[in-house]
Amino acid sequence: MLANFKHTSYKVTMAVPIACLCLFSLALISTHFTTTNGAFSHQSHINLPSENHNTQKLIHLHFYYHDIRNNKNPTIVQVVPVPGNFPYGFGSIFMMDDAMTEGPDLSSKHIGRAQGLFGFASLQDFGMVRLNNFAFTDGIYAGSTLSMLGRNPIAEQNREMPIVGGTGVFRFATGYAIANDVKSISTVEHFVVEYNITVRVP
Repeated sequence: MLANFKHTSYKVTMAVPIACLCLFSLALISTHFTTTNGAFSHQSHINLPSENHNTQKLIHLHFYYHDIRNNKNPTIVQVVPVPGNFPYGFGSIFMMDDAMTEGPDLSSKHIGRAQGLFGFASLQDFGMVRLNNFAFTDGIYAGSTLSMLGRNPIAEQNREMPIVGGTGVFRFATGYAIANDVKSISTVEHFVVEYNITVRVP
């Protein structure tokens, strides 16, 4: 009986220093990661989302872009033809590098390029899946970009697509774009689209 009691006591005595050692190691690791994270926050030129409190602002953008489909200087090119006898151009893919202008005329001030790709992704209507980067080259947003990704039902007006991010001034941007065809001045070879974009940025 006494032997059993001493044996149990010995095990408890040995467990205490091990427990202390584990707690000490955890404290050191925690201090190391806290210091590392703090160093990253101060060294990086990018503000972490947690560092911005109630500083978001709303920005409204309005411009036009121009699809040029002539044989001379096209800004939109089909890279994958319709792969079969599918309706609504299903499966075809296009690349674009369209001029962005302040006004509806191509001769108005150029503010950037609408670059990206789109494909016909619906068997029921002319529904595109669209990925666009609006790259601004002039004005207060020069050097910044906005990225748009979403469904574009081109037969409709007031088409809404999400803004999913950006760079420069638009880093961490979220918002939406409304697209409308300017049918009064558009032709088969030169199609004009009006964009109204609302984004929220830190």
